[in-house]
Amino acid sequence: MNMRRLTRLTNGLSKELRNLEAAVALHFFHYNFMRIHQSLRVTPAIEANIAKRVWEWEQLLGIKQAERKTA
Repeated sequence: MNMRRLTRLTNGLSKELRNLEAAVALHFFHYNFMRIHQSLRVTPAIEANIAKRVWEWEQLLGIKQAERKTA
């Protein structure tokens, strides 16, 4: 339900396979490394001892704090 690109009648439909692959990869990264789940109270990656912290979008995209403040 969170991935609208996989449903048929939507504006978010990916026409190219490469775009769909990128969107699915971002979705699963967000789901496992960034989203704190209500039942676990942490991310699934932290629960599985794959990660030690919750990721932020700035860290994923490689944006530094100084760049973010000036923008």
